[in-house]
Amino acid sequence: MTIAMDPPKAGFRLSMLLYDTRYRSITIQVIFMVLIVVFFFWLYENVVTNLKAAGKDFSFAFLWQRSGYDINQMLVQYSSDSTHARALLVGLLNTLFLALMTCILATVIGLIAGVLRLSKNVLVARLMEIYVETFRNVPVVLWIVLVNAIMAVSMPEPKEFRGENPSAQMIFFDSVAVTNRGIYVPEPLFSRSLGNTDIGIFLISNDLLAIIAVVLASIWAYRRLQANATAVQNATGIRPVTWWKGLAIIVLPLVALLAATGFHLGYPELKGFNFVGGVQARNSLVAMWLALSIYSATYIAESVRAGILAISRGQTEAALALGLQPGLATRLVVLPQAMRVVVPPLISQYLSITKNTSLALAVGYMDLRSTLGGITMNQTGRELECMLLLMGTYLTISLLTSSLMNVYNASLKLKER
Repeated sequence: MTIAMDPPKAGFRLSMLLYDTRYRSITIQVIFMVLIVVFFFWLYENVVTNLKAAGKDFSFAFLWQRSGYDINQMLVQYSSDSTHARALLVGLLNTLFLALMTCILATVIGLIAGVLRLSKNVLVARLMEIYVETFRNVPVVLWIVLVNAIMAVSMPEPKEFRGENPSAQMIFFDSVAVTNRGIYVPEPLFSRSLGNTDIGIFLISNDLLAIIAVVLASIWAYRRLQANATAVQNATGIRPVTWWKGLAIIVLPLVALLAATGFHLGYPELKGFNFVGGVQARNSLVAMWLALSIYSATYIAESVRAGILAISRGQTEAALALGLQPGLATRLVVLPQAMRVVVPPLISQYLSITKNTSLALAVGYMDLRSTLGGITMNQTGRELECMLLLMGTYLTISLLTSSLMNVYNASLKLKER
């Protein structure tokens, strides 16, 4: 009787790194990584050698030197005696604030324009088409300069608000002043403030933290109320009335907190040659916000339109057959499904908005590009260090934005049961 024996296993040989499919891919990846490391090491050595030849060193110590320049729009305390690191922080916050406000407004405008482009009303659909094709085919920097010029030329001067019969009037019950120097709006004040918390780089208002905490707690309680109502409905078939409880949960805690802290508004007033009090949004900020939002909204509108068209017509017909009005059918049936198609290009548009904020230099808005990549770089002569910091900061912002939006995108995926 013959017994089949397993063939002897061959030992490992170096040639297997190239000819054996089990090891070939690993070998190629290791070689590729080594080449990348060698390239960057060579690049670093080359840069350091050239800097030494030019009498320069590679250092970020300049960040702690006195900046010596002013910033016209800031969210945290800053003066010309502050450091370049502080100026970097102010520019970064200005960039993030502008990007956030632009993303919100552009999303709202884009969503409305995208839906209206599919309207059965020919006039409305054509107007939206003209808006989209006009704004997205002109460079955004031209729109930014145009809006800034319109505000600087057509808006009244502060002196026109003075006198018994002024030629200009404040709006919204004399609370907002629109001038050629910017827009002045009321500022929130607290007569019994909870103070501030110093975290080292800037102060955080305890009143703001308390408001955020109360709002989040109210939202959590409201969701618990709705979940309980849904459970009762599933058990009995009758959904309890919860609207007044939900209204009380959302409104009463916030009103109580505002009353306890003595919340009131500080209105802008004309004194001398300009308005004092309130919060000033300079023309450069308003021009960037409006122009960039209207421009970016055209791309979001096209994404929304494509997302809606990707949904089967039968979904809309089924919703209408159930008795839903066309508006409700779009809001409750079509748009939630279209978001799975809309969100991926929306992420790219948000990243584009963040990077386009660097165009603020054209109208004098002091963002990250104007502070770190502009005045600081020119004063210190640290071009390489400033550019590396600038690119690293924009890269970090973009990666964080992409990660957050990808988490939201993952939550929209269909769940298999």
